[in-house]
Amino acid sequence: MLGKLHLLACWVLVVGNGAAGAWSLTAIRFPKLQNSWLWRFTACVQIWVLVQVTLAATYLNAGEGEAESFHVFYGVLSAVTVAVLYSYRSQLSRYLHALYGWGGLFIMGLGIRALVLL
Repeated sequence: MLGKLHLLACWVLVVGNGAAGAWSLTAIRFPKLQNSWLWRFTACVQIWVLVQVTLAATYLNAGEGEAESFHVFYGVLSAVTVAVLYSYRSQLSRYLHALYGWGGLFIMGLGIRALVLL
């Protein structure tokens, strides 16, 4: 049960962060897309990364499965990426859409790579 939930949550992470990243990069070109819904959606999918890591830790601690070391690495790196993006938010406020756009796509790529290793 936890394994299927973890897999579903990973797909939400991949699709959500990919959509948020694409939206943020598109908003650079089309300023009408720069609204509060973009930041709410981005916050939700990046918080979802932390939910996913917590779910994965619960899954592994329950003893229901084992993960390859690189699968765990990509999961932890996704959470670290969220923290790094947040920490550079004020310093790079001029390039905020680019920061979160490329960051969202990077997290999406990490999620895809972790899915390949399942």
